Amino acid sequence: VQLQASGGGLVQPGGSLRLSCTASGLTLDQRTVGWYRQAPGKEREGVICMASGGQTFDYADSVKGRFTISRDNTKNTVYLQMNSLKPEDTAVYYCARGRAPQCPTGGTSYFYRGQGTQVTVSS
Repeated sequence: VQLQASGGGLVQPGGSLRLSCTASGLTLDQRTVGWYRQAPGKEREGVICMASGGQTFDYADSVKGRFTISRDNTKNTVYLQMNSLKPEDTAVYYCARGRAPQCPTGGTSYFYRGQGTQVTVSS
């Protein structure tokens, strides 16, 4: 069972990145999936979640309107599209899958968690 996040990198403020999370050994179709992040010296922070029924939920006001979660069931992959990136978005981003049909309170308590990918927003 593995969740592998990719697509991170260095981007200038105002730029965009799309992170991917591919699962092996478990399905993401019709499951609760989400992204959370952790910046240096800070606690983990829920970013965004898609419940099993397809509803999405933004945990941080700072990402509303800028980040979008989606999934491609044919590829067993979840995406995080990040636009208008800011330096404060710098963090390691993790993808995850839950076992419950709803998004977890706080956005960090998932049953399955993947390795992270570093996102650095800097000029």
